Order: sequence, then structure tokens, then C-alpha cells
Amino acid sequence: MESLSALRVNAPKKWFVIYTRPRWEKKVDELLKLQGIISYCPLKRVKHKWADRMKEVELPLFNSYVFVYIDPREELKVRVTLGVMNFVYYMGKPAQVRDVVIEEVKRCMETFSDVEVVDLQHMEIGDRVMIKEGLMNHKEGQIIKLRQKSVVVVIDTLNCVLLTNVNIEDLELIN
Repeated sequence: MESLSALRVNAPKKWFVIYTRPRWEKKVDELLKLQGIISYCPLKRVKHKWADRMKEVELPLFNSYVFVYIDPREELKVRVTLGVMNFVYYMGKPAQVRDVVIEEVKRCMETFSDVEVVDLQHMEIGDRVMIKEGLMNHKEGQIIKLRQKSVVVVIDTLNCVLLTNVNIEDLELIN
């Protein structure tokens, strides 16, 4: 019978998810690659507006997450990399990601230029929100309909009701 360490040496590489310090995703990806570790940090191109100019920048698709393709011997190398907080765990073990899922993310990133991750879990119909951008900036309203990347908000001012579609990233929950 093989020893546990021998089994670990022969273990195949698998994809795992690591949690990084905020805004360190690209740096961690670079540091891992410098150590010879296969890592993947999907990046999206976004137009960013500063007070004096507009510039296109690359931002991580998943905030604070990077994927690594490692065998058990490389786990410690990943853990001690500057900017790595921990592995993401599922049911008490580091969360594995199937190869097909990583390939699907890569294919999606190559095919579509406007890919983004939208978290709808924190917003529900009836929630009060403030609009942060656009013509209705600083207006408060109530969500009446959730869509894929936007919501329909009722803005009740001046004894009338205005309905508007608002991108989720332009809203702030005020419940």
C-alpha cells in the first residue's frame, strides 16, 4: 500500500479558488506565475472616468478571487504568496473547480467584451435604493422589478411616479 505522501506526489493537478486581498487579484496572479504556478485571473475591459479624463482599464471579473491549477505539493507555495488570504472552502475542503468551468469562463471572456458578474442576492423587490449615477443621481426609489443586470425603480417625487431602469452597479441599498 502506498503512503499518503506518495499518493500526494502522484496526485493530478486541479483548479482551486483562492481569496486575495482586496484589489490584489492581478498582482497575486503575476506573483504566482513568477513561481511557476498556473493561475488564471479573468479580466474585463472597463471605461473608467476620472475628473480630468476617461481611460479604459482591465479589472478582475471576480473581485478578490483568482483560480490556481495545482497539485497538493504546490498548496503551501500558494498559501505563502504575498496577497493570498486563503483558499476558498466548500464543505470543509478547498473548493475545486472543474476544468470545464474554467474553459467556459475563458471562452466567454474571449467571445464577449461586456462580461460582468452581477450579484442580485442582496437586492429584493420592495427594497429602498439610492441611484448613484446618471440623470436620476441621488434620487431615492423602491425596486418593483428585478431583471438580469438592471432593476425597475419607482421614484415617487412631486406627487407623481417616475419609472426608470437602472443598472445594478448604479444603485446603493438604503433599507
